[in-house]
Amino acid sequence: MSVSPLRKAARARRQVASALPVPDINTTPLIDVMLVLLVMLIITIPVQLHSVKLNLPIAPASAPPPTPPEVVRLDIPPGGTVLWNGEAIADEAALRERLNAAGRQDVQPEVHVRPQPGASYDSFATVMTAVHAAGLSKLGVTGSEQFLDDQ
Repeated sequence: MSVSPLRKAARARRQVASALPVPDINTTPLIDVMLVLLVMLIITIPVQLHSVKLNLPIAPASAPPPTPPEVVRLDIPPGGTVLWNGEAIADEAALRERLNAAGRQDVQPEVHVRPQPGASYDSFATVMTAVHAAGLSKLGVTGSEQFLDDQ
């Protein structure tokens, strides 16, 4: 039985066609991505449209002006003594006693610590520790501009 030349040509075409890539695009991954994006869109839209009603308090027409807090100025001169608003404090125990009394007040005073040039770091650290131990939260270190070098 001999194979006709037409059948040989058809068989050759089928072999060539099966070896070539298929020009169709695989749409399955594209559909998966689109479904994921659709689900994300459906989930996020209700969150964006959600509203919260708040009943905010109304301030009185005339609020009393706030009273400025008392300012306690602690100067630390080079000698190691501490000055409370210009008055020398005898020792560390007296300083802690005054700071504790200030910390118990209803409106805590502002504490301004001002070390002078030549003051020891130990004195400064002692004052800062005592202020922290007294529970005073309004603390500021002032006068630091005197330590800048004029260039």
